[in-house]
Amino acid sequence: MMKIVILDGYTLNPGDLNWEPITSLGETEIYDRTPQELILDRVRDADVILTNKTVLNKETIDVLPHLKFIAVTATGFNNIDTVAARERGIAVSNARDYSTHSVAQHTIALMLELIQRSTDHNASVMNGDWGNQEDFCYRLSPSIELADKNMGIIGFGKIGQRVAGIAQAFGMNILVHRQNTSHPEPPGVRYVSLDTLFKESDVISLHLPLTKDNQGFVDKTYLSLMKPGSYLINTSRGPLINESDLFTALKNEQIAGAGLDVLTIEPPKEGNPLIGMKNCLITPHQAWATRESRNRLMHIVADNIKAFAAGKPINVVN
Repeated sequence: MMKIVILDGYTLNPGDLNWEPITSLGETEIYDRTPQELILDRVRDADVILTNKTVLNKETIDVLPHLKFIAVTATGFNNIDTVAARERGIAVSNARDYSTHSVAQHTIALMLELIQRSTDHNASVMNGDWGNQEDFCYRLSPSIELADKNMGIIGFGKIGQRVAGIAQAFGMNILVHRQNTSHPEPPGVRYVSLDTLFKESDVISLHLPLTKDNQGFVDKTYLSLMKPGSYLINTSRGPLINESDLFTALKNEQIAGAGLDVLTIEPPKEGNPLIGMKNCLITPHQAWATRESRNRLMHIVADNIKAFAAGKPINVVN
């Protein structure tokens, strides 16, 4: 029987899901979180390791004699030395396409909150401000109508495509920058260069994986191309944005606002200048984490383990 060790299971299952799809596959030890100094003790006899963000570096991988398979309970796998795993003949599989609807939903929620400022208006009403108005309505900030505005999407995988579909329902025009333009443009979508996308978009949303080539690419150069009344949304990976440059753009009102579900360092360190800015909306990397999405993820990870045990691993990244 396989020994399975789950190093940081809390983010996947804080108690509202059943671990049975995985525990039925072998002897399983589940830890909510694992500090770096306890990793070796906990996985020394493991055949299979599940990790979300816990780091598995070369030094750890090289001293685990029983390890045969690493299953990532996420799509990103930059916390694993995949080269070291490959050299040891250890397959690494990730999970894909489990959070498409949830992340797209959160992206649109950030966009609408930035534009409508519903939370601010609700707080004002609860504070008694409405009753003190001379008119039947009032506005704390300007809002725009999305119809005929341009939604710029960078990265056009399943999440980007889903966001485009929802934005089209609002009557928005879709501008897309993607690496692979061999596929024909979908109806209502126009493939454009990065420069054109930043110049013409009223809302820009990032939906691409983090690589060594795109780290910090949203910097002062591209931010300076954006319209003064435009918005930037990131539900992808925090390091895609140069946070110092974004802070300057927001402070100087070069752009109207930003909605971020991810930051360069998570959890953020004290003193992150973006936290507390009136025109920067930040949520705690929760776009993916609906119950439906996490349940889907649980079953994808279980399928990855089953496929490996059957000698036909799937979703292998190394």
